[in-house]
Amino acid sequence: QVQLVESGGGLVQPGGSLRLSCAASGRTFSNSAMGWFRRAPGKEREFVAAITWSGGSTYYADSVKGRFIISRDNAKNTVSLQMNSLKPEDTAVYYCAAGRGVTFYSASYQYDYWGQGTQVTVSS
Repeated sequence: QVQLVESGGGLVQPGGSLRLSCAASGRTFSNSAMGWFRRAPGKEREFVAAITWSGGSTYYADSVKGRFIISRDNAKNTVSLQMNSLKPEDTAVYYCAAGRGVTFYSASYQYDYWGQGTQVTVSS
C-alpha cells in the first residue's frame, strides 16, 4: 500500500517556475515507478512525466520536454517535478501516481496509487 500527498501547487505567471513534491508512505515506494499526470479543465487526464524505481530513466510528454524535470529521492520517499518556463496551457490539477511493474510509463492504467492532486495555475 502506498499513500501519496502532493504539494507545491499555486499561481504563477507565464515564464515562471514551480516545484511540485509528492510525499509517499509505504514500504513499496522504492520499488515503484512514479509518474505525474495532469487534468486541465474540460480535458482528459494526460501524462506529464515518469521515473523508474531506481531513478535511472525518465520519460516526458512532448509538451513538457525540456521544461520539466522529474526526480526522486528514495531515502526520503519523495518525487518532485520541477516546472520551468510555465505556459498558460500548463494550468491543470497535477497528480502523483505510483505503480509496480510499470512498462508503459505514460499509461495511467498501469499506476496503482494516486494522490489527491494539487492545482497549478499559470496566468498573468
